[in-house]
Amino acid sequence: MGLSTHVLDTMHGTPAAGMRVTLYATEGGTLHQLKQCVLNQEGRNPEGLLLDAASLKRGTYRLVFDVAAYFRAYGVVLPEPNFLNQVSLDFGVAEPEQHYHVPLLVSPWSYSTYRGS
Repeated sequence: MGLSTHVLDTMHGTPAAGMRVTLYATEGGTLHQLKQCVLNQEGRNPEGLLLDAASLKRGTYRLVFDVAAYFRAYGVVLPEPNFLNQVSLDFGVAEPEQHYHVPLLVSPWSYSTYRGS
């Protein structure tokens, strides 16, 4: 089924088009970059899945969302230092045959996530 993400900008009530997202596999504190993308107008990876079913393995991963750069590009004036720079989400994949969807709801001052469908 694979791995996907979707980012919603809760400050503006829109998808986070243009936000950069990087996916890593994590192994004992070591990060291995698997993919980097810039989200499309829907706040999603323009290529669809971040990892397809054949590439998603049991293990731990990290998604890094470049939040501050996104909001600055949107014209939001952020304090220095800004409250959120990058949001890193560490998560595990126990059953790679299932679909893992990791959405992010974000503003310059808060975020939330969950395992979606």
